[in-house]
Amino acid sequence: MPTFVMVMSLFLVMGAPRGIGSMPNAAAAVAPTPAHSFAIQPPAAMFPGDSADSLYRVARKALNDGDYRRAATLFRQIAEDYPSSRYAGDALYWQAFSLYRRGGYGDLHSALDALDAQRSKYPSAATHGDAAALAARINGELARRGDSNAATRVVQVADSATNCRPREDDDMRVAALNALMQMDAQEALPVLRKVLARRDACSEALRKKAVFIVAQKEDSESADILLNVARNDPSNDVRESAVFWLGQVSGERSVSLLDSILTSTKDENLQDKAIFALSQHGGDRAGKILRDLIVQPNTSDDVKSRAIFALGHYRGEASDFAYLRDIYPKLTKPELQEQVIQSMAQSDDPANRRWLLGIAEDAHEDVEIRKKALFWAGQGGVAIADLSSMYDRLPDEALKEQVIFALSQRGEREATDKLIDIARHDRNIELRKKAIFWLGQRDDPRVRKLLEDLIANDSI
Repeated sequence: MPTFVMVMSLFLVMGAPRGIGSMPNAAAAVAPTPAHSFAIQPPAAMFPGDSADSLYRVARKALNDGDYRRAATLFRQIAEDYPSSRYAGDALYWQAFSLYRRGGYGDLHSALDALDAQRSKYPSAATHGDAAALAARINGELARRGDSNAATRVVQVADSATNCRPREDDDMRVAALNALMQMDAQEALPVLRKVLARRDACSEALRKKAVFIVAQKEDSESADILLNVARNDPSNDVRESAVFWLGQVSGERSVSLLDSILTSTKDENLQDKAIFALSQHGGDRAGKILRDLIVQPNTSDDVKSRAIFALGHYRGEASDFAYLRDIYPKLTKPELQEQVIQSMAQSDDPANRRWLLGIAEDAHEDVEIRKKALFWAGQGGVAIADLSSMYDRLPDEALKEQVIFALSQRGEREATDKLIDIARHDRNIELRKKAIFWLGQRDDPRVRKLLEDLIANDSI
């Protein structure tokens, strides 16, 4: 499984604990959005007149410093000595969290006792929802250590996910479902099937998280479950999530299922997810499915464009780039041609860079397409010497201007040298002005000398 998916796994199974920063934007754009699980950092003291304020501050510091034994003792003291304090209810949660972080068998049981005390004495505590998720996590850990009573509690909470409950209980139930999967995947799958069979609106978020948990089994059975969700769940969001995670299930079985989704649905959002999922599979078959999609007459241009993008940006194998070079002359839509050009720029292969320059110099191509090829060749790292020599050969002013722009985006000394040469010697005064404009963006003593000379000589 790709690294970014493994990172997302930690967030999506249990949710991102509050206090942890958000995932990088690029990952977030691809993977389903994670939900929060339980708080991990106590808020700053807010009630200076409260009798337990100073004790809370000391306890909070101990927890933030990693002194979990002392933190647990101090938070317990708040609840015992100042039961009417505005801090008392949440102090029991932070006592439990401190004990959970210590991680001993006895600590975990004491943590559950603290959470039980909060539930009975302070049902309106701000951390009430966090407490339920934390309890599920602790029971899962105890179950993994062989505690049969904890295992029973995990199964009971997981089974409750098959009934419609308030959404705020979802974190607790997801934690239980995940713990059950870790304990016994074969016992967890029937429960997860029940969750995913639900069609009520209140379970939509829960079903989406259950999809991820199923995907972690990575076998043909989980792939079949995900396919069923992708085809039959009433929620677009849940269906798309199932297709995404199906792409992370390895093996030819999942490739076949993704192919069946592409051919059986007209939902372009779902097709888009299936294209991305296929792009995560190496090997010839997944690539062939994407390549065939581009030439199928009944495929929309948008879907074809996404398939081209996936081949160049996500897979990026030599066979994919060779195919894109071969298919380019057969494409009649400028949008698809431009997508091929952009995709080719993602490769470091000199053959692809030469191909881009060839498109730029081909007088039979549309000028706008040639300009796009020049732009992406520059972005793709084509040699400055190649851009410079092309500038000298091109007869078209618009294309020369595009080369000037490409040179302006490069930081190499040679790029500055060529721009200075254009500014001093080109016969076309408009092109000289363009080169001077872009040179003016550079902090280079050679540029300052050029500008001083031009001003002194009144050259322009």
